[in-house]
Amino acid sequence: MKRIGTRGSHLATTQSGHVRDALGELGHPAELHIVTTPGDVSTAPVERIGVGVFTSALRDALFAGEVDIAVHSFKDLPTADEPRAHLIVPAREDNREALIARDGLTLDQLPQGARVGTSAPRRVSQLRSLRPDLEIRPLRGNIETRMGYVTSGELDAIVLAYAGLSRGGYAERATQIFEPHVLMPAPAQGALAVECRSGDDKTRSAIDALSDRVATVQARAERQVLATLEAGCTAPVAAYATYGGETGGEDVLTLSAGVFALDGSKKIVETLAGPADSAEELGKRVAAALLERGAAVVMGDA
Repeated sequence: MKRIGTRGSHLATTQSGHVRDALGELGHPAELHIVTTPGDVSTAPVERIGVGVFTSALRDALFAGEVDIAVHSFKDLPTADEPRAHLIVPAREDNREALIARDGLTLDQLPQGARVGTSAPRRVSQLRSLRPDLEIRPLRGNIETRMGYVTSGELDAIVLAYAGLSRGGYAERATQIFEPHVLMPAPAQGALAVECRSGDDKTRSAIDALSDRVATVQARAERQVLATLEAGCTAPVAAYATYGGETGGEDVLTLSAGVFALDGSKKIVETLAGPADSAEELGKRVAAALLERGAAVVMGDA
């Protein structure tokens, strides 16, 4: 019986449960093992706690042999390679951003000065660009807690990843789903990272059967932008890759990425296409184009 390490939130256990069920269907029975992370017990904003706050405890449990598999939201992992781990990306959920607002409102319909909750600098900067009048308030907690602020009237709206709503069974709560070019998502948003110890050949073989090639190359291209910019998962950096199928006998990815000033006054966006088999190289090219146009200064302002 394989032990799958997961955070204890409803969302985390749901998405880890999908991995457990998929492995079971392939003849690899598994069970969930809850691991408490520093991010679960802290009320501080994620950008103050540090990159990897939700993932380091899971990796510690994996390398200590407490669990055989760890399931992460890929966007939460540090971009540096971890040679002790073998990582695969299963089929990806919708990577778009979603609004949950009172009275079924959309972003354009929110009243002047509406209170919108989010702590992610990437979302804050883009919301301020789209609606400078909004009062942006910090937001922490699990999905249920965050949605509760809207239900109680403390906030007029919140912005969340649609993937989390969908996986958690709350997709119908979204009052607006933003196309990626309108509100750009985090790199690897909607993608899971499933890891085992690199020397555990049997478990490697088991999780490899869950790997999805398109999700893998998309996520790797997007995360390479972060790595090249030397930015963490809480930086005001967004990226999304689309898979265009075969063109001239070659799989093609189109990668868009942007950096944003926290006050909404500046943004730099670049889009390039390249072979899917060279996803990381495409990410480097897009990041280099952003840096050439002043991305370091914009991120420094944030």
